[in-house]
Amino acid sequence: MVKILNKEVQNYINANLHTDLHSLLLKKSPFPDVSMQEIVQQIKGRQVAEKKFPFLLKEGIIFPPQLSLEQSSSEKTALYKSEILKGKTFIDLTCGFGIDAYYLSRNFEEITLVEQNTELLEIVGHNWNVLGRKARLINRKLEDFLNENREKFDTVYLDPARRDQNKNKVFLLEDLSPDILAIQETLLSVSDQVVIKLSPLIDLKYLVSVLPQIYRIDIVALKNDVKEIVIFLSKEKEEIICHCVNLESGESAFTYRFGEEENAEAEYSEPEKFIYIPDHTILKAGIFNLISKQFGLKKLHPNTHLYTSPEKLENFPGRIFEMDVVDSKSIKKKEQFNIISKNYPLKPEEIKKKYGLKDGGDQYLIFTQSKKGKIILKSV
Repeated sequence: MVKILNKEVQNYINANLHTDLHSLLLKKSPFPDVSMQEIVQQIKGRQVAEKKFPFLLKEGIIFPPQLSLEQSSSEKTALYKSEILKGKTFIDLTCGFGIDAYYLSRNFEEITLVEQNTELLEIVGHNWNVLGRKARLINRKLEDFLNENREKFDTVYLDPARRDQNKNKVFLLEDLSPDILAIQETLLSVSDQVVIKLSPLIDLKYLVSVLPQIYRIDIVALKNDVKEIVIFLSKEKEEIICHCVNLESGESAFTYRFGEEENAEAEYSEPEKFIYIPDHTILKAGIFNLISKQFGLKKLHPNTHLYTSPEKLENFPGRIFEMDVVDSKSIKKKEQFNIISKNYPLKPEEIKKKYGLKDGGDQYLIFTQSKKGKIILKSV
């Protein structure tokens, strides 16, 4: 690990940051003690860091293999979580590359990081020294640590591995590593607050059915792309509060009580002057009727998650368009539009081909359905 920090090696890495990595791998390393694979790993790490965690673009930082980079949280989502948690003692039981731990631990005095991969933990320890942060590092399997641990912590954090032995993605809690269902009671004996990061694809009703101690669920998106589901467990059973958070997209947010959707009823209408498209966090939450009720908006169709109103509602968690219903005959070939298809038989690419349209520009066409049938909406 130290050899990769050699000044000549670092100069070579800096000189090849924009070189094609495949062609670079075919070359022989100019350094006898550092392989080309190790050099490419560092270049790839810096490329990922530029977009995902730019705070690591600092001299002396070492990057892990590709899989660890992929599994790491982004700086933005880690920062969001760090603003929620605080206390004296914090432990990350699945440290990985340590992005979440670095941010989440900022509001704690004593930090413990557990990681079974020796090389990865050494990299984290080195990087934290470079960044001027201190932590107790424990190189053990999570299960072994929990079996012997007698300490209590203010907050326990986990980001379970979501791939099986064949590197296939898994989502159910019992298929993760560690098996959350098997250790949930142990976790709650270690801390009164357990925070777990999960796949954005996991079903919220399933989570509530198998983890009775959930009291909070955060659906976290970055630029309207849902990145993670974060759940909070506590021994004290409370009603479940859900937060839909869309970072870097106007910071839109919506909070509701889990189960409210079951008692909410939507009203329906043909399109009025303004059309509302909910953020993906809202769609993930499945609170389609609740949104209608909460904001006084009408839906177009039970299976069309678009909403409408005669007056503009500024604080809606999503996009708002002023639109008119148009006839398909009014659409001219080679016109340029952003195409949106909601509850419509054709996909955007098929619509563009059918009508001979160009993609992009400032204008929007929405192909959808109201209760009366198929409709086309055009931005004003």
